[in-house]
Amino acid sequence: MPRFIIVFLLLVVACKPKGTPPPTPYGPVPTPAQLAWHRMETNAFIHFSINTFTDLEWGMGSEPESLFNPTQLDVKQWVSVLKGAGFKGIILTTKHHDGFCLWPSQYTSHSLRNSPYLGGKGDIVKALAEETRAAGLQFGIYVSPWDRNHAEYGKPTYITYYRNQLQELFNSYGPIFEMWFDGANGGDGYYGGANEKRSINGATYYDWPTTIAQVRKMNDQVIFFSDAGPSVRWVGNERGVAGLTNWNTISVDTLYAGKAGIEGLLNSGAEGGTSWIPAEVDVSIRPGWFYHAKEDSLVKTPQQLFDIYMSSVGRGSTLLLNVPPDRRGLIHERDAESLRQWRKLLDETFATNLAQFASVSASNVRGNDTTYRAGHLLDNDPDTYWAADEGVTTDTLNFIFNDNQRPKYVMLQEAIQFGQRVKSFEVQVLDGDWYTVGTGTTIGYKRILPIEQYGVLELRIIIKESLAAPVLSTVAFY
Repeated sequence: MPRFIIVFLLLVVACKPKGTPPPTPYGPVPTPAQLAWHRMETNAFIHFSINTFTDLEWGMGSEPESLFNPTQLDVKQWVSVLKGAGFKGIILTTKHHDGFCLWPSQYTSHSLRNSPYLGGKGDIVKALAEETRAAGLQFGIYVSPWDRNHAEYGKPTYITYYRNQLQELFNSYGPIFEMWFDGANGGDGYYGGANEKRSINGATYYDWPTTIAQVRKMNDQVIFFSDAGPSVRWVGNERGVAGLTNWNTISVDTLYAGKAGIEGLLNSGAEGGTSWIPAEVDVSIRPGWFYHAKEDSLVKTPQQLFDIYMSSVGRGSTLLLNVPPDRRGLIHERDAESLRQWRKLLDETFATNLAQFASVSASNVRGNDTTYRAGHLLDNDPDTYWAADEGVTTDTLNFIFNDNQRPKYVMLQEAIQFGQRVKSFEVQVLDGDWYTVGTGTTIGYKRILPIEQYGVLELRIIIKESLAAPVLSTVAFY
C-alpha cells in the first residue's frame, strides 16, 4: 500500500469523533460492593439463639448453656425455604445481647461448646455458612456489641474480646458479605454475676473506626450495617417502611449507632449528604424477632409481606426479612407457607413487563448520541442507560404501546453508579387529554410506583426536578 494512503488512513482514524463522554458522577456514588448489595434486593435475617428456648426477646446473659438444645435442627431446611422465597443472602445472629455464641468460640464458655446440642460439638455458624454458599446464596453475620454475659463489658478489655471474636468469625467462616451491629448498647445485665446496670458512651466506647479497619483487613468487600453505616444504614423503624422520599446519601460526621432522635433522618436520608449510605429495611415476619409459639397465629400474610416489599424494595431500599426458626430448629410451617405464597404473589404481579409492547423516546438525549438513547430503558440490561445533557434537569420520556395496555405499576431505576439525581417525577396517561396517574419523589436504585389504572396506548414520565442531568437504566410497566 502506498505510504500516502497509509498516512491518510491514520489521519482519518485520529480525527474520527470519539463520541460523547459518559455523565460526570454527581455527589457520592456507591462502591462496587454497595452496588452489588443494592442488586441483591431481598435478604433473610435469622434470629435463633438461647432466647428461642427462654421465650424472651432479650436475654440477661445469665441463661445456662444447657437450655439450648434444638431437637431437629436442619439448616438445609432453612436455606431451602429462604432460597425458594427469592432471598439472595442470609444473615445469622451469631451472638445476641445475651452473649451466647452459636459457634464454639475459644474466648468464652457461653457458647455451643457447653450446650447439649450435638454433645457440645455443634457449630451452627459453620453449618449455615456452608449450606448457604452451596445453594448459591451469600452469608452474613450479626454480632451484638452489647454483651450482657461478659464480666468485662463496659471496660476496654471487652473491646479486645469483641475484636477477637470478629477475627474468629471472619477467618473461620468467610467470605461474609454483610456484618450487622445495632444500637442496643448498655443497661441491665448479668455481667459475669455482677447483676448490675452498666452504661457506655456509644459515640466512643467501641472505637468503631479501629474495629472496622481490622475487619476490612480480613475482608475489604464486607458491607457494614449500623444506624450510621458506614456501608448501609438503619431505616429508622422495624415496620418495614422506607421513606416515600429516600435518599441514599447522609452526612455521618455526628452519627453513631444508638444515637437517639435520628429516625426521621435515617428513614429519608439527606439530599446533598456527603456519604453514600443507603437504607436497609429490617422487619420480622412475626411480631417478635425470636420464635414464640404464641405468635404462630400472627405470622404476616403474603399480602402484608407484599406491602412491605413495596415500601422497602419499591422505595429504593433493600429488604432484610427476619424468619426465626422454632425450638425444633426448623422454620415453622406457617412461616414457610406465607413465604411461599408471598413469592408466588410477587412472581404473578411482576411476571409480564408491558414495556415489551412499547417504544420509547426522550425529549433530550445526551449529545444526541445513540450510546445514551432512550431505547436502553427497555433493554433489560442494568449496565446500559439513557442520559440527558449536562445542565438538563427536567425531561420527558414518552412510551407508545402497540395495543391497549392497563399498567398498574411503573418501575424506574436510576443508573446509581453516577449518583442519585431525580428529586421528583410524574406519570401521565393519554386518554383524550393527559391525566396524572401517579407522582413520586426520589428514585434511586429502584422505585415501584402504583398508578391509577387506565387502558392506554400512550404514557409519559415527566422528570420534574433533578439535582443533575437524569440518568436512568430501566423503566418497566406491570
